[in-house]
Amino acid sequence: MSVFRHIGKSILLKHNQSALTLQASFFHKSHSVKSKNDYLIDTPEYDFLKDIGIERENFGVYNGSWQGSGEVITSIDPGTGRKIANIRMGSVQEMDEAIQIGVKAYEQWSQVPAPVRGDVIRQIGEEMRKYKEPLGKLVSLEVGKIHSEGQGEVQEFIDICDYAAGLSRIYSGQVINSERPEHIILEAWRPLGLVGVISAYNFPNAVFGWNAAIALTTGNSVLWKGAPTTSLVSVATMKILAEVLNRNNLPPIATLCQGGANVGQQLVSDARVKLVSFTGSCATGRNVGVEVQKRFGKVILELGGNNALIVDQDANFQMVLEAALFGCIGTSGQRCTTTRRIIVHEKLYDRLVKELVAKYKQVLPKVGHQLDPNTLVGPVHSQQNIEHYKAAIAEAVKLGGKIAFGGKVIQSDGFYTEPTIITDLPHDSPVVHRETFAPIVYVLKAKSIEQAIAWNNEVDQGLSSAIFTENISNAFKWIGPQGSDCGIVNINTTTNGAEIGGAFGGEKHTGGGRESGSDAWKQYCKRSTITLNHSGKLACAQGVVFNVE
Repeated sequence: MSVFRHIGKSILLKHNQSALTLQASFFHKSHSVKSKNDYLIDTPEYDFLKDIGIERENFGVYNGSWQGSGEVITSIDPGTGRKIANIRMGSVQEMDEAIQIGVKAYEQWSQVPAPVRGDVIRQIGEEMRKYKEPLGKLVSLEVGKIHSEGQGEVQEFIDICDYAAGLSRIYSGQVINSERPEHIILEAWRPLGLVGVISAYNFPNAVFGWNAAIALTTGNSVLWKGAPTTSLVSVATMKILAEVLNRNNLPPIATLCQGGANVGQQLVSDARVKLVSFTGSCATGRNVGVEVQKRFGKVILELGGNNALIVDQDANFQMVLEAALFGCIGTSGQRCTTTRRIIVHEKLYDRLVKELVAKYKQVLPKVGHQLDPNTLVGPVHSQQNIEHYKAAIAEAVKLGGKIAFGGKVIQSDGFYTEPTIITDLPHDSPVVHRETFAPIVYVLKAKSIEQAIAWNNEVDQGLSSAIFTENISNAFKWIGPQGSDCGIVNINTTTNGAEIGGAFGGEKHTGGGRESGSDAWKQYCKRSTITLNHSGKLACAQGVVFNVE
């Protein structure tokens, strides 16, 4: 079995129960098309796609030139269910060719001085700025996230390019004192070679940017396989990069090969790919990690998150509501850092549920097509997300949970669900412990900060977490050795919406990988310890004497 698998106008909308019919005025209009069989790219409203090189028919392989000999897939707008454009996927053979080309490009690129490499990354960032608006709209259209979030995702790519350009002049090893006279110990960080990046549908532009900007700056070449359902974002992003590479007369140091499971399998299992950065589910990530380890390759795993927001009894309540709203509903619950559990001190529990429900009621009329400027909550990405949403709610109710708000699929041509709040479940219910990529949050009542921290830590994943408290002792307890066991441990802010300056990643079943800022660049390098003897005499360490005289 393959180790690779991606977790991957005004109409009257009715809930499954007629008593909860959602009026047409509550649902925003999508961009009109003549027929469901029309391609959006052929309509004037979507001319912006052509500004970033998207056509009706697109190749999904770039290795210095555009090609593709695999199956043709059609990208779908999750907001309407309509076709956007077609992409010809790559084959196993084309992935093999891309690996070969990437290895050869590395040989030249690694010899370029790091600050010069950094300037190329700066140019990529500038080109992303140039096309931020149409590229961000494509991200929104193909993923289902609202306009500002699509723009924000491309901004992440721009930001990491700025960061990488500066990094190119300052990333370094160190000089270490030697115990031997006239010796010095140096530490150097050198590139690995070809880095493979497998990204998920929910951040199809930014995650590649995090990896590519840092990997390229440190002297590696990069081969990307994006999620099949967001292939247009991959194609458009790579066209922007290719323009910069061509302008600088560079070999294809960044390549793309879209494809199915067999294409991903080829990337993961090939020993010429020195590092595989995989973003996706815990189950698939486990298999990827094992497969790469079999060949003693390196791996960065960015997997699932079952993130908790803890509300202490002295929390700033207005901030809590605002953080919970974005944390639970932003990107329609499809961020790996989405707030999936709210653990509330018992003194605030009833108030929080009541006021959060009121906030959700204000949000419901703002559910709509992701490109409508009035939309706050777009669709989920696919029918698979709908099925997972329905299954989780059914299981929660069966286990005794109460639906405080939502719980229904919104019947339409797109993939829409009601943002949902579930209460009255035990903290260790199986459905609570399982990540569901949909806008569902479980509200849990805790007696103390110690209990809340224990519940935060009891799930398999360890990506993001947050506490709202005005108690300095509890804040330091939260970030201390017996506090949150996650990679992201926030105080008085959301679980989601990380900046690029810090290292991004998590512990336990989240995989342990780190991307983006801080010293995450070290994962794209091999460390070398160098002992330099300038004494003219051979001397052994630890006073060892070994001679025959």
